[in-house]
Amino acid sequence: MSARKRISAEQRKESLKVVSFAVLKNVPTSPRKMRYVADMVRGMEVFKALGVLKFSNKQASSRVEKLLLSAIANWEQKNERKAETGELYIKTISVDEGTSLKRLRPAPQGRGNRIRKRSNHVTIVVDTFKKEQEQN
Repeated sequence: MSARKRISAEQRKESLKVVSFAVLKNVPTSPRKMRYVADMVRGMEVFKALGVLKFSNKQASSRVEKLLLSAIANWEQKNERKAETGELYIKTISVDEGTSLKRLRPAPQGRGNRIRKRSNHVTIVVDTFKKEQEQN
């Protein structure tokens, strides 16, 4: 690895040490359905978002809820204290397309139609409100 790449990789690693996040990979749900749930909670305070996800009737909301709990636990682990109400918020939540399973379904006259079973990757970044106020 060249020196320039090593320096930029070290800078990326240092920036990730400050941020608390959680990643969920290869979720067998289409990214479009998962983005709908992600848009519901983007920018919300975490405990309010947990309430929204708990009572949502979308199947993807249970997976995002579990991922959000993991991100909160990661923040608590890094800061060595419990999260309080109104302190944390969802800074970013992104849904990326994962691998697709290609299957064939029988069609009329001996043909086959392709079925794509899509998957996605979800990333949640959690941050405190206080850091945002200090930067402004």
